[in-house]
Amino acid sequence: MYSTKLNNKKSKLNSYLVKEIMEATPQQLLIKILDFAILHCQKHDLIKTNAALQQLISALRFDTPDVREISIGLLKLYQYCQDQMRKKNYANVLEILTSLRESWLKAFSKLG
Repeated sequence: MYSTKLNNKKSKLNSYLVKEIMEATPQQLLIKILDFAILHCQKHDLIKTNAALQQLISALRFDTPDVREISIGLLKLYQYCQDQMRKKNYANVLEILTSLRESWLKAFSKLG
């Protein structure tokens, strides 16, 4: 009985999360991935933090010169964070990810 209620709660939560993600803007998705990375960095979870960083890397674009320059810088930063996670320099990664999140939020607020 308890198991069924728990599964129903998980199912409703998963449905809510799927809906939230499917309706999110690219900006909101970026912040969600950063939030996930920050949370798991705080927990010293190498695998989940690096998985989030890999998602950020996968989302980078290199199709125009202006975008390419920014993306190369972010790629190097994300790879550095992955390396620092492997070296267990969690505070360093947390500081970088938190600053990056704040910078993105400021940039998005200026867009509209």
